[in-house]
Amino acid sequence: MYVCCVKDPKLKANKTTKTKFLPRQKGDLLISYDVSQAYKNNYLAQVTIENRHPLGRLDHWNLTWEWMRGEFINSLKGAYVRKVDISGCLNGKVGEYYGDMDFSKVLNCEKKPIIFDLPAEKADDAQMGKIPFCCRNGTLLPETMDSTKSKSAFIIEVFKIPPDLNRTTIYPPQKWKIVGDLNPDYRCGAPIRVEPAQSPDPTGVEAVKYAIASWQIVCNISRPTKGNSRCCVTFSAYYNKSAIPCDTCACGCEDTAKCNPNKPAMLLPPEALLVPFENRSVKAKAWAQIQHFKVPKPLPCGDNCGVSINWHVSSDYKQGWAARLTLFNWKSINFENWFTAVQFKKAGSGYERMFSFNATLLKELNNTIFIQGIEGMNYLIGKKNGSDPENDPDVPGKQQSVVTFKKSGKTWPNIAKGDGFPTKVLFNGEECALPSRIPVSTGIRFSVSLSLPFLCKFVSVLLIQRLN
Repeated sequence: MYVCCVKDPKLKANKTTKTKFLPRQKGDLLISYDVSQAYKNNYLAQVTIENRHPLGRLDHWNLTWEWMRGEFINSLKGAYVRKVDISGCLNGKVGEYYGDMDFSKVLNCEKKPIIFDLPAEKADDAQMGKIPFCCRNGTLLPETMDSTKSKSAFIIEVFKIPPDLNRTTIYPPQKWKIVGDLNPDYRCGAPIRVEPAQSPDPTGVEAVKYAIASWQIVCNISRPTKGNSRCCVTFSAYYNKSAIPCDTCACGCEDTAKCNPNKPAMLLPPEALLVPFENRSVKAKAWAQIQHFKVPKPLPCGDNCGVSINWHVSSDYKQGWAARLTLFNWKSINFENWFTAVQFKKAGSGYERMFSFNATLLKELNNTIFIQGIEGMNYLIGKKNGSDPENDPDVPGKQQSVVTFKKSGKTWPNIAKGDGFPTKVLFNGEECALPSRIPVSTGIRFSVSLSLPFLCKFVSVLLIQRLN
C-alpha cells in the first residue's frame, strides 16, 4: 500500500512565542532573582546581591520588595525576615485556597517583607545556612577592599495563589529597595527578564546548570541632597586659629524650635570638635567674643550627623605638605572594617604616605585616596556615654592618622589658597557633606603686623629730623 501526502495550502503552523531576554545591565549594585525549582503552586529562587561600585558599601543590609500577586514566603535559607508574621495569610485569597495548610510553619505573609542577612555563626547551620555567600552579618564590601566579601546570597521558597497555579507562571516581586546602617542611598529599578543564570552542576561533574528563569534588578548610588547626608566633614588648618564645623543641619534637622536651621555654623576653637554639639554652645560663644565674631540669635542648629571627619592641614613646605585625618563616631554602633576615601581637585596625585592607616591611590578614580584601618585597628568604636551631659559629656569613638603629600608636576597645589582640602569625602561609601567654606590664610594680617615696627621706626626718624 502506498500513501500520498499533499500539503494543505490553507494550513497555518502554530507559532511558538519565544521569551525575549534583555541584556544584563551594569550598575553599582546588582541583584539577581534566579528561579531554580518550580512547581504548580510554589517555587524556589536564589537572590544574589553583588557590590560592583569600587567605593560602594553596605553594612547590616535590609532588603525589601512588594509582592504584586498575593505571594508569601514559606521559608528562607541564608537570610531571615524582620517579622515572622502570618496574619496576612489567614484571610482573603490565601486563606481560601490554602484552607487546610498549617500556617504556623510559614515564615512571612507581609506584602512588603523586610529581609536581612544572618550572622557569621549561622553559616554552617543545617537549617538556616549552608548557602554560598550567605551569613556575613549584612556586610557587602567593595572589590577594591575585599573581593571575597562583595557578594551575598540566600534562597527563598515562595507560594503562589490562583490564577498563577502553573510551573511557568512566575512573577518576580517589584519595588525593590536595599539600605544599610550608614551607607549610600541605592535607587533600584524594576526587575528585567534576562537569560537564565548559569551555575556549576551540584554533582561536581563538568556540566552547567541553568536556572528556570532569571531577573536582574539594577541599583545605583544616588548623591545625597542637601540636609540628607549621614556624615559630614570639618576643616581646620595651621594657618587659622578657628575650625570650620560641619554645616548647619548637614544631616537634617527635626527640631528647630530652639535653633536657627538657616544660619551658618559658628566658627569654633579646634578642641570644641571633640565634644558633642549640645556642649559646644558655651565654647562657641566664648570663642566668638575672643575673635570678635557676631553671635546669631537664636544660635544655629547642629549638624546631627552620626560620623564626622576632620581634615586638618598641618604643614606646608617647598616640596610637600601634610594633613591630619580624624574620624569621630557619634553613634552607639561600632564600625568594623571601616573605610574612607578623599578626592582633591589638584593635590591627590601627590599622595606620598599614610602613617597609621592603610591607604592606596586609585588613579583610575580621579586620584582618589582609599583609606582603611590597619589590621587590629580597623574597628571604629561607638561613642561612650558620659555620666553627666554638662560635666561629663559623651565621648566619640576616634581614630587618627597623618598623611603626607609631594608637590610636583603641572598641578602644583596652592595649599594656602585651599588646594589642601578635599572636594569629596566618603565614609563607608556614603558621601559626606562638606563645609560651605574653608579656612582662610591669615598671612596678610601677619605681613601687616610685621611691618608695623618698621612703620613706627620710620615715623620716629621723621619726627627727630623735624625737631632738629
